[in-house]
Amino acid sequence: MQENKYYKLIKYMKNVFGIEDLLEQLEDGRVNPTYKTEKVVLIILMGFLLRLSSLSEIDRYIQTGEFNNLFPPGTKLPHVDSLRNTMKKIDIEGLRSINELIVKKAIRNKIFQYGTFEQYVIAAIDGTQILDSKKKKCENCLTMNRRGVAHYTHNAAVMSTIGNTANIALDFEMYKAKKNEEEKDEGEFTAALRLLNRVVEEHPSLVDIVVYDASACNSVFMKECQKLGIDAIVRVKNTTNLSLKAVKSATNKKDSVLKFIEDGYAIEVYESTFYMNDMEEPIRYIKYAKEKKDGDETNHTQMLIITTCMDMKIEMLYRIIKARWDIENKTFNNLKNNANLSHCFVHGGNAVEGILYLLFIASNIFQLFKIRRLRNSIKNQKELARLLRKGMYTLKRQKEIIFNSA
Repeated sequence: MQENKYYKLIKYMKNVFGIEDLLEQLEDGRVNPTYKTEKVVLIILMGFLLRLSSLSEIDRYIQTGEFNNLFPPGTKLPHVDSLRNTMKKIDIEGLRSINELIVKKAIRNKIFQYGTFEQYVIAAIDGTQILDSKKKKCENCLTMNRRGVAHYTHNAAVMSTIGNTANIALDFEMYKAKKNEEEKDEGEFTAALRLLNRVVEEHPSLVDIVVYDASACNSVFMKECQKLGIDAIVRVKNTTNLSLKAVKSATNKKDSVLKFIEDGYAIEVYESTFYMNDMEEPIRYIKYAKEKKDGDETNHTQMLIITTCMDMKIEMLYRIIKARWDIENKTFNNLKNNANLSHCFVHGGNAVEGILYLLFIASNIFQLFKIRRLRNSIKNQKELARLLRKGMYTLKRQKEIIFNSA
């Protein structure tokens, strides 16, 4: 008989992460609440682990008694209004600490022992839009004008591991909205710098290389990475940077230093070393000229990067910059398509950041459970979510999976 995956997941959360103790440390600003913070957050977390699409759907599961077997007999569970009110006043630092501790536990359990890409632990930074509404807004919304129509959004810079192991969401940083009409909404790059510093402080010596798109193609980001003791690989696109324009021109006049085949492309490589703006250390500029035959036609493309990885092989750098798309194709695509990241769960107060942390916590636990406990025996995340829901329906109340309801 197949083992109940839902039962196994709950035991994994309790025994490996001590999730009950972590949630008990959370607080919120409600006065004399009917339901304890940890109980409300646990139910939302379980809903996200089951990949439920909204707080209303979680509430329907509460009403039909699907979560009853996780608590002692007679325990009263919160309704959707309590879920929303709690998330508006939830302790964001507490949720951040829980995600940090889960990542640290994964490190101690050697999930990154052999790196995420070859022997390196690679992380990527990218921006993503959390919510987009023409009507709903709160005091923390960014305002974007599209064809004369105001859109209210929440955007965040996210840092995630990329490569062949679990894509673990290390942390995120929200863009800050303007405080008055004279200011502008904050951009991705400013939020990304704060995020990078916090992740390195939370997890020193974890990340070997950080990969970013062309928005970080400047000396500010490169120097920040050098200061933090990590290497950087950054895409280069159209730029007005004088030192980059000069090295680009000089490199175009050189002979290729290497030729290799990758994914059906014949790639010629051109390389230079240069000093970028006010940087004291040299960095590498590399041009990959790619050619691929498609019938009678030959397609030509190129990819340009700058990097502080002075000794890394050119082929390896190419594979790493290609893997940057993992944060889009795996992390964001998975969260948006499977975990409903784009859904407007609730606005106001701390709700958006709180929901985002719980989505990341659920995603990280989900992936680590799939890799560590199930040994990747279930390849498809949708299939695992289906088996978890199936296990929930057949689960019987047992002492070892009951959560404290005091």
